[in-house]
Amino acid sequence: MNITPWPSELAERYRAAGYWRGQSFSAALREWASRHGPRTAVVDGNLRRSYQDLDVRASRFASGFAVRGIRPGDRVVVQLPNTADFFDIVFGLLRLGAVPVFALPAHRESELGYFCRHSEAVAIVLPGTHDGFDHRTLIPAVRAAAPTVRHTFQVGEDLGVPPEPLPDPDPGALAFLQLSGGSTGLPKLIPRTADDYLYSVRESAEICGLSTATVYLCVLPVAHNFTLSSPGVLGVLHAGGTVVMCPRPNPDTAFPLIERERVTITALVPPLALIWLTAAETGGYDLSSLQVLQVGGAKLTADVARRIGPTLGAAVQQVFGMAEGLVNYTRLDDPAELVEQTQGRPISPADEILIVDDEDVPVTPGATGHLLTRGPYTIRGYFRADEHNAVAFTSDGFYRTGDLVRQTPEGYLVVTGRAKDQINRGGEKIAAEEIENHLLAHPAVHDAAVVAVADPYLGERTCAFVTLRAGVEGPTANQLRSFIRSRGLAAYKVPDRVRIVPAFPVTGVGKISRTDLRAALRAHLAQEG
Repeated sequence: MNITPWPSELAERYRAAGYWRGQSFSAALREWASRHGPRTAVVDGNLRRSYQDLDVRASRFASGFAVRGIRPGDRVVVQLPNTADFFDIVFGLLRLGAVPVFALPAHRESELGYFCRHSEAVAIVLPGTHDGFDHRTLIPAVRAAAPTVRHTFQVGEDLGVPPEPLPDPDPGALAFLQLSGGSTGLPKLIPRTADDYLYSVRESAEICGLSTATVYLCVLPVAHNFTLSSPGVLGVLHAGGTVVMCPRPNPDTAFPLIERERVTITALVPPLALIWLTAAETGGYDLSSLQVLQVGGAKLTADVARRIGPTLGAAVQQVFGMAEGLVNYTRLDDPAELVEQTQGRPISPADEILIVDDEDVPVTPGATGHLLTRGPYTIRGYFRADEHNAVAFTSDGFYRTGDLVRQTPEGYLVVTGRAKDQINRGGEKIAAEEIENHLLAHPAVHDAAVVAVADPYLGERTCAFVTLRAGVEGPTANQLRSFIRSRGLAAYKVPDRVRIVPAFPVTGVGKISRTDLRAALRAHLAQEG
């Protein structure tokens, strides 16, 4: 099965409660354009587009894709940087009823080939040259990995044609596919519908106090779930505000945009927040318009949270969520203790939270356990992943997030760690197993284990432990890092450290699980300090 539907009784309950409104993304854009037509919706350098412009261009691009052979239901992998082109292409595909598959600019042939193959994509949209890399060089490898890809498009190519009338897409059908953080192998694909996703967008916009006066700086990759919908660019468009596209996240790029456009809210991951704090302490730019700084993607420490107000003059809002669904916010009127010490509470009264032990038994109130959740915007299964879904979801539809949390008496969550073998490197999620598989492809490598190393800047870095085959001339650690880089992976997945060791620890019977092995190696690193 491609997607797992919500049980009919729950779907009816969500509709009756007004969570699901039967509105497609195409219809939502038309509504936004009707309400806010001439207002500036998107700023990209010197380019300014109104809400009416977005709506007209979506229709032109939808017809343009149709003329080029894209049909409703076709999957199209889109790898788009932070430019206004994102809205033309994505809203055009959504209006047509095609299904965008969101990749990130950092992804290379390994990831893109997998996304195209697994989704059976018929097309891919690439950004040409971006940050010094020519993405067009990836096309041969992607086509070889995914024979279904019949069309390639380049960002900036004029895809628009005079629009033709199109039927409104089904708001309950598959609208787009996002990427999971992934704890095993390559990311899973997350199916989203307009019904469930727009509900989270509307609620997020209200919780975060967005309005027509909102000016949002899009700093993190726009296709990230955080940047897209929490409340992100879609929340801002729903509220009638303005989205300012930021091509690079560094202060030298972002701070002038904050000053020029009078930005009121933006979202960062903790390592980037630290960079901004250091830069802001030196002065030089007027950041006084900034009212809210959201921080998510990884846990924000209380010490850093306390620095944000005095340094940037903005209220901090912690955001803890996942592309699979559940999103938690600290509220803007919360006391400082909750904002600094917790990762927020769910957006919806229909979000169901379970915190359980290793045997799925609920823990005592306030104790730490595994976070399970279900609700009106949390998926019921990954795309074409029946075997994995049997593990990732309970029989009654709760999603196993892999997070270890405890809940305060006020209902707020405190994230204490991860149960899955996943590394959170500055907000970028890395599956240990994926990197291990690439290391094992080297002819001199006997075994490999990738673990997280605590890092004060990124939160976690990666360390790969490697044993070599007997009688084979071994590569150096730097040569192994170069080998990984040559495999076509995103740069953030290349291990920060590689350690070649004579053997791995084993149990008394000569066996050890991968999870236990990684735990033993993490303990070894901790002892070394």
